[in-house]
Amino acid sequence: MPRFSLAAFFVLITLWAGAQQAQVQMGIHQLDKVVAATEGKRVGLLVNNTAALGNVHLVDLLLTLKVNVKKVFAPEHGFRGTADAGETVTDSKDPNTGLPIVSLYGNNKKPTAAQLADIDIVIFDIQDVGTRFFTYISSLHYLMEACADNKKKVIVLDRPNPNGHYVDGPVLQPELKSFVGMHPIPIVHGLTVGELAQMINGEGWLAGGKKCDLEIVRMLFYTHATPFTVPIKPSPNLPTQHGILLYPTTCLFEGTALSVGRGTQTPFEVIGHPALTQFTFQFTPISIPGMAKQPPFQDQRCFGWDFREAKPESRIQVQWLIDAYQAFPEKEKFFIPFFDKLAGTAILKEQIQQGLSEQQIRESWKRDLEAYQSMRQKYLLYP
Repeated sequence: MPRFSLAAFFVLITLWAGAQQAQVQMGIHQLDKVVAATEGKRVGLLVNNTAALGNVHLVDLLLTLKVNVKKVFAPEHGFRGTADAGETVTDSKDPNTGLPIVSLYGNNKKPTAAQLADIDIVIFDIQDVGTRFFTYISSLHYLMEACADNKKKVIVLDRPNPNGHYVDGPVLQPELKSFVGMHPIPIVHGLTVGELAQMINGEGWLAGGKKCDLEIVRMLFYTHATPFTVPIKPSPNLPTQHGILLYPTTCLFEGTALSVGRGTQTPFEVIGHPALTQFTFQFTPISIPGMAKQPPFQDQRCFGWDFREAKPESRIQVQWLIDAYQAFPEKEKFFIPFFDKLAGTAILKEQIQQGLSEQQIRESWKRDLEAYQSMRQKYLLYP
């Protein structure tokens, strides 16, 4: 069977298996373009468990199509997506294919010249959730930077952004740049990874203002208003669509003294602390292999808020932070240093401490968001 016909066969199988979202054809659905772009090239992949068509991983698809895959680069949470948040990912070998797996969340987050020496193209295919602090886009940045340095090409197989229908939050201030925030964009950036890659290139955000040789395999039949349910959990502690939609707000609680529900089956949907005994809702974090081995407040009863039935809104719920701060008994211990990195600014913490209203806080974001929206328009691939 010709190679392009085989690619079409896999696309048909996937569309049949995922008929619920068949109207959107992602980059990975267009394997004919991938095969054509990689003809005669040595290929690396920066992927995790989300790079799949139905139940078939991109690695297996490309090997079946005789693409010369040399190695896999693994981001935070690892190639199979089972490592805890912040847990070191080590180099290894994939038992299914024998391919070497090179960690980009261990000794180095940016591929080295030696790690890129035996490949010509790196394909990026990871499901994002549309927030500045989701580290897969930081790994994309470092990949692009390394490939620009070493004259390698990057191909991004684009995927929908489940939070791509709005833009919100403070814009990152340069002094707070970190792996959980590398770009001067708001918390909710309203871009697909392909659009963000174009912005990184176009705005000269790579070191030295370099440009990466970049190709985006665009989606078909997608708009930013298209509802999209993520079919594979994008990280161990985002197992539900509801949690993904709340994540732009509830992740900010990771920068406080409170638990975000790690160690439960609904992380980022419940918030609490052992000291908040004035609340009736309660949960007890436990060790859950593959999700949270040692969650904060393990085996301790936490009291607080149950957002499992809360309707996700197209904005960051600043009032939830205000309410939690006001309810916490030791206010000087409510915020931890990580909060400013997540927020991308020290001002949000200060505004909450000063008792500003949500409306006043949101008004302070307005000018930067308007400037960002103007810049964003230049890089949109989809209406």
